Amino acid sequence: MLEIAAIQPHEIAALQPHDEYNRQLEANVHPPDWVNPTPSGRYNLVVIGAGTAGLVTAAGAAGLGAKVALIERHLMGGDCLNVGCVPSKGIIRAARAAAAVRDAGEFGVRVPDGVRVDFAAAMDRMRRLRAGIAHVDSAARFRDLGVDVFLGDGRFIDDQTVQVGDTKLTFKKAVIATGARAAAPPIPGLDEVDYLTNESLFSLTELPHKLAVLGAGPIGCEMAQTFARFGSEVHLIEAAHGVLPREDPDAAAVVEAALREDGVNLLCCGKETTFSRADERVRVTLTSHERASDLVVDKLLVSVGRAPNVDGMGLDTVGVKFDPRKGVEVNDNLQTTNPRIYAAGDVCSKYQFTHAADFMARIVIQNALFFGRSKASGLTIPWCTYTSPELAHVGINERDAKDAGVAIDTYVQPFEDVDRAILDGETDGFVKVHVEQGTDQILGATIVASHAGDLIGELSLAITHGLGLKKLGSAIHPYPTQADAIRKLGDQYNRTRLTPTVKSLMQKWLAWTR
Repeated sequence: MLEIAAIQPHEIAALQPHDEYNRQLEANVHPPDWVNPTPSGRYNLVVIGAGTAGLVTAAGAAGLGAKVALIERHLMGGDCLNVGCVPSKGIIRAARAAAAVRDAGEFGVRVPDGVRVDFAAAMDRMRRLRAGIAHVDSAARFRDLGVDVFLGDGRFIDDQTVQVGDTKLTFKKAVIATGARAAAPPIPGLDEVDYLTNESLFSLTELPHKLAVLGAGPIGCEMAQTFARFGSEVHLIEAAHGVLPREDPDAAAVVEAALREDGVNLLCCGKETTFSRADERVRVTLTSHERASDLVVDKLLVSVGRAPNVDGMGLDTVGVKFDPRKGVEVNDNLQTTNPRIYAAGDVCSKYQFTHAADFMARIVIQNALFFGRSKASGLTIPWCTYTSPELAHVGINERDAKDAGVAIDTYVQPFEDVDRAILDGETDGFVKVHVEQGTDQILGATIVASHAGDLIGELSLAITHGLGLKKLGSAIHPYPTQADAIRKLGDQYNRTRLTPTVKSLMQKWLAWTR
């Protein structure tokens, strides 16, 4: 029986306002007139979830000749396309443009009328660009790649069958790639007020005059700075001290200073936080550093925590172990407790990044279809917070090294000593690299800089392929570039090799050969 998939009520937020661009998005990632195919025979792979992990798994497996079914109950593209990476970076770029105009006087560029942000236009641009990208993740494209795309709820009914509506799909192997969703912490009054998450934030069409952001992790910091640059009065609330508590403290301090300079009011070490209604607004009360605050804001953004999507799939039926908070249990080969079923992406990983989901999916393809033994622990996973400046990291930091009992040497190159950063007016930040003590083997790195997300790739490559600081220092980098900071770290390491003994021997040799 053919089935027509319909948009569910919980999907509406990502598609508001229902303008031409969101209608285009919908036509790509959840077409209202989509007719699910009629399955014929057993699938090599049935993939539940069409976010990054599911899309990469389905496309890769189909490209290798596998018979693949892909199931999605919400919007294809998952969080990244619809309510995550893509829309957030779209509005972050608009906010950076506003800040560039605001700060143009430093470069001798006069803007006599100041900065006026048209928030509605910035959001319109984001929706237009998101809709333009959406075809890559579209149902039609994956159908054309040879994947049977089913829109609806997928549920295991036994360890070789998934049901979608009235249709049963039999499989040799299956993949759970259902991702995660925003989660709200148990704070008094929070369940009594209207609040935004990343799933509803990008549907705004009017700039909130006053915005409270709960949580100073990556999303909280990015959006707090963005909306402050747009012109909102922003209050950033964090239970821990400072911002980005999981990052290198020195790097987080640079980001914190930038947030404050952009006008963000940081209320860290927050205690006794409560929320309540104030007509159509939200009242926030808390104590920060022994000072009481009582705020009434137009909007509240909750950016604390994520919950894996594990409900309603019949995982208990097929013996797949999971935790409602941590997600699906997998081994290092990304195999669940049912050997016929694998998992990838946010539903099973502590690294909740699009690029991590991508490479986990590649492991699943090898292991599920070709008896591979690829291991998730072998992945080197960088990440980046896209504030201004950006904060990027890969490998271990000093805290990790201490906890693991690993002895390290640390090299730091401030951008205030890098010519291109000076000329760009972007001297806040540094590159910090940790090596195994007494060697040049790179174990981890943190970069806080305007283009940290682009720069961290070189250090991720070095860790992945065992290139030490000596080799990075011997690679010629164009001058002047901010990437030259990484080469300078190689020079720092090489100078440590010039010990007094070595220097003395060189002096004697040079004196003898004069």
